[in-house]
Amino acid sequence: MARRLPSQPPVLPGFAHVHVLGSGGFADVFLYEQNMPRRQVAVKVMLSEVVNDQVRQMFQAEANLMAQLSAHPAILTVYQASISSDGRPYLVMELCSSALGQRYRTERIPVPEVLRVAVKIGSAIETAHRAGVLHRDIKPSNILLTAYGHPVLSDFGIAATLGESENLEAVGMSIPWSAPEVLMDETAGTIESEVWSFAATIYSLLAGRSPFEQPGESNKSSDLISRINRAKPGPIGRTDVPASLERILLRAMSRRPENRHESVLELVRELQAVESEIGVPQTSIEVVMDDWALSATSDLEDRTRIKGGHEAVSSVAERRRRRRGDPEATYSPVGTVVRETGSKPNAPTAGLSGRIRAFAWALVAAAVLVIALGITATLVLIGATNTDIPTVSDVQASTQDGTITFSWKNPGILADDSYQIKTNTGESSIQRSAEFTVDTQPGDRVCLTVTVNRDGKPGAPSSEKCVDVPR
Repeated sequence: MARRLPSQPPVLPGFAHVHVLGSGGFADVFLYEQNMPRRQVAVKVMLSEVVNDQVRQMFQAEANLMAQLSAHPAILTVYQASISSDGRPYLVMELCSSALGQRYRTERIPVPEVLRVAVKIGSAIETAHRAGVLHRDIKPSNILLTAYGHPVLSDFGIAATLGESENLEAVGMSIPWSAPEVLMDETAGTIESEVWSFAATIYSLLAGRSPFEQPGESNKSSDLISRINRAKPGPIGRTDVPASLERILLRAMSRRPENRHESVLELVRELQAVESEIGVPQTSIEVVMDDWALSATSDLEDRTRIKGGHEAVSSVAERRRRRRGDPEATYSPVGTVVRETGSKPNAPTAGLSGRIRAFAWALVAAAVLVIALGITATLVLIGATNTDIPTVSDVQASTQDGTITFSWKNPGILADDSYQIKTNTGESSIQRSAEFTVDTQPGDRVCLTVTVNRDGKPGAPSSEKCVDVPR
């Protein structure tokens, strides 16, 4: 089928058209030069023949969502939105490159680079989820690169809020990266389906093809849908991809949504573990932490109200430190100078003798020493306590419908601890949930161990729990 020609670029006040950048099913993207401030921008313009009430709603939703989320360093920045003189809605966006969406098809991208991109984009998806937004079209071509090579997630054109997703029709989808339940119209999108699409995107960047494409075979939409619904993806086919990474992606693309990672953040943390495994520094996770920043649909006053002066300044300073990438920089509150009242330099109380001053300073020094010794003793006790990493015991297992669900009681883990899961079948996970499900076949023997991980250090593993699946 012949591709359509781009539409006529609209006349936009304050912008000069340069050339066309690309075309899609609902819009064209043009390069414009903005007059003030002078810069090049990408302008996404809806097609006049598809502009109707539904498309206008989609456009408005995209503009609002991008405005709310584009402060994230891995989400495309939107500068403004409006309607042109000929009635077409348009978005003015940061100019980025689409090279990554083409590059993975033509060259082998190094594993560390794929992991770095995945952690950053996963942070963006997780941030959108925490704001109540599903992207619903995660795929390689929607990962762009800024002028400085930073990956950003784009095209929230069919995004939906979590509460509305069950009532939406799939007005657009990218079949190779769509979860089975979305293709079968069981749902318009969930966090679990986003986990699937995100994992399929990572797989594609590594394999140079989408997970269910078969080189040399027919890869029509009907073929892909059939394979997605009945089969697991084949091997990535690269010797430099760790087996642990393939297992992580296979779990994230499980046919059953309940067998996948509970969140994109859980998947991202496992990708960080793979980075450590291959000896590269972990890419930092960038997820918004402040409640006011998460309230995307709340009242503007509530979203901008900051409570507690010192606490608010500290959180702002912490965010600035993270943006600088300075792990040693910390917030130092400005000291308060207390001025004495009722005494003057010439008053008798102002002229303490040197001996009294020396005695006073000696008392101060002694007090400081006592406090320091107390703090040191406390830190020693805390350190001694923190070295005792709890051990999981009494792992239970239940079988149902071709799966085994292992579960265990919380042995007393801390807020930042996690469970490290390993099975004899090669599956692994780093998670907070005290439950792990494995797909099985008749005759399988599945054994599992659970280890508590604290500050990157594993404790003692649990006793191995094994289950034999009847034939």
